[in-house]
Amino acid sequence: MSALQLAPRERLIVALDEPTGAQALEWVDRLGDAVGFYKIGMELLASGDYFSVLDALARRDKKIFVDLKFFDIPATVAGVIAGLSRWPVTFATIHGWHAPMMQAAAQARRGELRLLAVTVLTSMDRGDLAAMGIDADPQDVVVQRALAAQAAGIDGVICSGLEAAPVRAAAGAGFDIVCPGIRPAGSAVGDQKRVLDVAQAFAAGADAIVVGRPIRQASDPRAAAEAIQQQILAVQQTA
Repeated sequence: MSALQLAPRERLIVALDEPTGAQALEWVDRLGDAVGFYKIGMELLASGDYFSVLDALARRDKKIFVDLKFFDIPATVAGVIAGLSRWPVTFATIHGWHAPMMQAAAQARRGELRLLAVTVLTSMDRGDLAAMGIDADPQDVVVQRALAAQAAGIDGVICSGLEAAPVRAAAGAGFDIVCPGIRPAGSAVGDQKRVLDVAQAFAAGADAIVVGRPIRQASDPRAAAEAIQQQILAVQQTA
């Protein structure tokens, strides 16, 4: 696949990390046209409302990112991706740790669905990798996994903004880079360890960013989302 074409206002993906579908959709209503792309992940899955929220987002003409980080034997992941391809989903995540699994997922994908390989979670640093038996800097691991994902036919990666530039240099144009762990100036870092701000992430080569708590915890969430949109537009205009 070629690179995904996103409008400037679709490059902000807001994480709907809410325990119920009703609460998730309250955020969609509250943010209105300030946000056109949403990520729905594991917390919402446990509510039982996951696919009703997915349907509701599609009816509202929102782009959808299914962030469930699939990881299993190749046949199982292929079956999941084939099934998910029937839904109006733009992005879905799989773990980028096993080439045969990634190849099976890529071959099972249909339609407009694009797969992103999770490289190293933004809540992890070198110490966390060492505890898992990986003696390497996160940047090196991310680039290695990005290239393995690309070779397997995966469309792009999830990585921190700190690794966006080396991934872009290694993988080239046309490979999607989506960066979570983005913290606008003045935002609390929370449980994230590898973070950049909005402008830095796009300058490094990100195609889209994922933001959750800095918007949801703002005194005026819609204004916070609009402020990020203006930062994205400014970066795009100077690129």
